[in-house]
Amino acid sequence: MKPIKPILLLVILVFTLGCKNDKSNTNENKAIAENINTDPILINPIKHGTLVIETRDLTIYVDPTGGKKAFNGQKKPTHVLITDIHGDHLSNSTLESLDLTNSIIIGPKAVTDKIPTTISKTIMTLNNGQSYSGDNILVEAIPMYNLREEALKFHEKGRGNGYILSIEDQRIYISGDTEDIPEMRNLKNIDKAFVCMNLPYTMTVESAASAVLEFKPKTVYPYHYRGTNGLSDIAKFKSLIEAKNDEIEVKLLNWYKN
Repeated sequence: MKPIKPILLLVILVFTLGCKNDKSNTNENKAIAENINTDPILINPIKHGTLVIETRDLTIYVDPTGGKKAFNGQKKPTHVLITDIHGDHLSNSTLESLDLTNSIIIGPKAVTDKIPTTISKTIMTLNNGQSYSGDNILVEAIPMYNLREEALKFHEKGRGNGYILSIEDQRIYISGDTEDIPEMRNLKNIDKAFVCMNLPYTMTVESAASAVLEFKPKTVYPYHYRGTNGLSDIAKFKSLIEAKNDEIEVKLLNWYKN
């Protein structure tokens, strides 16, 4: 066997080291990409207008309904946000079935007036325009109400709350029961938006899409979309958004499992 010449040996060595470095860089880049794409906020749809928002430090129940069984497998909530007095948003039987002793319950006065004081040590009233800050979260209460004359009886201005949550360097909008009111259209810098669309109680798919196209959240989740005539056409909502602004991500989650 002929001995390998020194120059050839050097070439082989450089090539081998280069391959190792490329592999190392590839793995490093993959790890960086995976880290960038990891959202620190988890969204768990429960049903209709009920959801759980979870971070490393916080577990937030929004309009908890459905009884204790609906929250099997969920962590105990650090915060509970309630938007309005209607039974698909405020369920005292559900609140009483959960361990909320150390949870902070937040709602407008119309809601907190109806919650038994035995449910939690901390029941906080936030009305439109008020906010709460603490425990790595900022909660801002904003209006939610109807505009159509025939729907004014459902949600009058000032009774219920929409919410903006600031957590994990993101701003999350929860519409509650509303139409495409100016307060929603004027929102800025929203990362995640939960937008209702059901008649006759809130708004049409077209109105919801028009409002979303105006305030331009990074991601929008249609929710609370069951009305008197069944489920709203969320596929149409998605197509209306994507046709006008494909930079807005529309995520369709399963809110009606049964």
